[in-house]
Amino acid sequence: MRQRRVAGLTVALALALGGCAGWGSVGSGGENSISVLMVNNPQMVDLQSLTAEHFTQETGIRVNFTVLPENDVRDKISQEFSSQAGQYDVASLSNFEIPIYARSKWIAPLDEHIAADPDFDQADVLAPMVTSLSGEDGKVYGEPFYGESSFLMYRKDVLDQAGLTMPDHPTWQQVADVAAKVDGAQPGMAGICLRGQPGWGQVFAPLTTVVNTFGGTWFSDDWQAEVNDLPFRQATQFYVDLVREHGENGAPQAGFTECLNNLIQGNVAMWYDATSAAGSLEAADSPVKGKIGYAAAPVEKTDASGWLYSWAWAIQQASQHKDNAWKFISWASGKDYEQLVGETKGWSRVPAGKRESTYSIPEYLAESSAFAGPTLDAITSADPLNPGVQPRPAPGIQFVDIPEFPALGTQVSQFVSSAIAGQMTVDEALDQGQKYAADVAERYRARVGTDGG
Repeated sequence: MRQRRVAGLTVALALALGGCAGWGSVGSGGENSISVLMVNNPQMVDLQSLTAEHFTQETGIRVNFTVLPENDVRDKISQEFSSQAGQYDVASLSNFEIPIYARSKWIAPLDEHIAADPDFDQADVLAPMVTSLSGEDGKVYGEPFYGESSFLMYRKDVLDQAGLTMPDHPTWQQVADVAAKVDGAQPGMAGICLRGQPGWGQVFAPLTTVVNTFGGTWFSDDWQAEVNDLPFRQATQFYVDLVREHGENGAPQAGFTECLNNLIQGNVAMWYDATSAAGSLEAADSPVKGKIGYAAAPVEKTDASGWLYSWAWAIQQASQHKDNAWKFISWASGKDYEQLVGETKGWSRVPAGKRESTYSIPEYLAESSAFAGPTLDAITSADPLNPGVQPRPAPGIQFVDIPEFPALGTQVSQFVSSAIAGQMTVDEALDQGQKYAADVAERYRARVGTDGG
């Protein structure tokens, strides 16, 4: 998850949130109008600029947009959808919120709309995206606008000069060995950049994937907390040691943006993070364009370890305009939308990572030839239901899909970041984290009527 993905979500908080000044009241404004509440990411802003000329002109449906920064939009959506006020018909949600909202019956299943709209071609949507945007009942509750996984990015020229070859599917130990050998290969260059900034969507986005592939998990299938169990400890110790010994300067404060800048500016030789970063690395004005290699997310005990994230569209259950809301989603997440963006905005701005057909568009492949294949491989190999070596009580790869996880992950991340800073040991950090995880686990055991023992 990228740097901005730090806002938390709990059902209790959502129900308690009051109104916020400046947002106002937005009605749907008539039978042939819908209201959309969405995050202000660049891809969404492009969508907003294309809607009137293309979607509204083709369908006659006017779209009223409310566009907010991520933290604000998450709070506003949770307030709106938990109250079922019906002011907004469609909202941008991630694959973290959608299963939770589906369970709470705040969003409507889309299966009937999908079945009635064969041109949408649901089979073309990448299978892991469908899985991550479905509810416990097996119904689809969200359609992806764009998606990402994670992979390893490295300076091909630096490794070549050192006589090193990065495997297409490296282990974490192989990555650590390379990091040690290229550390200092150029003046001021560290071996690798890894996030150390506190936050459930910062350090724990990559770190939880390391935990998974080392054989660890936040919770066992019967809701026992395992934050200080041996596999979780081994993964975290490995991560902390690697970034302390061969990582970037200022690692305890480094997130997505800092690592991106470090790789672009030549301050690091490698970086493990979101596949979406590749567009910036290969941009026309990037000093490292053409110098970056892309390898699968490193593994230890699993076949794959890349995360899975998507911004997607969902329809509020209380919406009185579900048919028109679906028409908007069908257009925005449809097969032709990438072509429209490529032709009007440029192929580097295509919201990719959701459909198989995107990766057969010649113009897009010409623009993204260095990373399109590795990105598709990373997304298609992601398994949100089975990301580790043991059964899990909730889905999710780089997160645990329960409302309590943002608060839990953020709290434990503070301790891990302190370990990266050398202010406490990994054992001390995870022993503290275990207490918070155990509280969450105890509540879930009580709900399912088991003591877990």
